[in-house]
Amino acid sequence: MNGATATTVIPPIQDAGVVHAGDVHASPALAWHALWTRSHCEQLVHDQLAVKRFNLFLPKIDQWSRRGGVRRLIRVPLFPGYVFLHGAMDKASYVELLKARGLVQVLGERWDRLATIPDEEIDAVQRIVGARVPTLPYPYLREGQRVRITRGPLADVEGILVRTKPNRGLLVVSVDLLRRSVAAHVDCTWVVPA
Repeated sequence: MNGATATTVIPPIQDAGVVHAGDVHASPALAWHALWTRSHCEQLVHDQLAVKRFNLFLPKIDQWSRRGGVRRLIRVPLFPGYVFLHGAMDKASYVELLKARGLVQVLGERWDRLATIPDEEIDAVQRIVGARVPTLPYPYLREGQRVRITRGPLADVEGILVRTKPNRGLLVVSVDLLRRSVAAHVDCTWVVPA
């Protein structure tokens, strides 16, 4: 056997395995990462990094806007302040990312321990955006979370969201001194985190 050894060069962005929600990883495996941008700089960051051959996803939706008295349908980011990057991250790629004007940071602890997003979640968002069905941003709500009602007869009431169904939830308002609570059914589209 001769003394020659084969070496492979791994480019900054390549295909590899699947990573689970919230995991941080130390090896260069293919994963979705969230890039946090300055306000209204999502397209700027996307365009700069696309020129550098990064695989990016900037989900946008159609939204009606009134400017100068004229109503227009415009495309706005579904997740304001975020662009998604798909790829394996090494130090050189990370440094190249940080050069983008308008980028605040890549979510995670440091370049070799970045937070990842499961492929299934991004795939679901891509399918929704690609279907061009009416879509709107929706607050992230979970059971037990303190919420505030934004519309209807209970506008500005705060309480705890106890049970959620697709569109209905149970809002619990407590009187601590009496150690009593009252619950009301609410429309979850009228609820935002308090």
